Amino acid sequence: MFRIAKVLKSNGISGDLLVSAPEVDLAEITGPVFIEFDGLPVPFFIEQCAPKGGKYIIHLTDIDSLQDAEEVVGSYIFSEEQCCADAEDDEADFSGWKIFDSEHYIGKVSGIAPIPGNYCLCIERPEGDEIMIPLHPDFITDIRKEKEELVLSLPEGLY
Repeated sequence: MFRIAKVLKSNGISGDLLVSAPEVDLAEITGPVFIEFDGLPVPFFIEQCAPKGGKYIIHLTDIDSLQDAEEVVGSYIFSEEQCCADAEDDEADFSGWKIFDSEHYIGKVSGIAPIPGNYCLCIERPEGDEIMIPLHPDFITDIRKEKEELVLSLPEGLY
C-alpha cells in the first residue's frame, strides 16, 4: 500500500477531515483508502472531496461525527493504487542500482521489501552483509537514471 495523505485535523462536527496530500489528487481516487487501527488497515471510501489551499477537506464513509473524526487525526491514509502525480511506473524497480549516502557508496540494491506504509531497499554492502533502508521521498536527494544511482541523505545511525 502507498501512503498518500495525512489527517491534520477535524473540520466541523459532521466528521469532515482536513488532510494534507502534497503529491496526490484525492478527487481522482475511486477505490477504497485505508487508515490503520491497531496495526490493521481499515477501508473507507472518499464520499466528498474539496481542495482547500493546497490541502483537502474530505468526508470518509462511517466517519460521521466530530468524535469519529478526532479518532483519526494524525493518522496516515493509504491506497492500494500508486496515485502520486509524478509516478511513472506502477512500481519503482531499483534492483541493481548503486546507493549512496550523500556521495559515500553504501552498496547495490538486491531487492525491495514491501513493508506496509513504506518500501525498504534491501542493499548488499561491499562487505557482503545486507541491510534494509526505508525508501522515503524525504531521503532522496538525487536520482541518476542513466547511471542507475540513487543518492540519499540518511539520518545518522540508520545503516
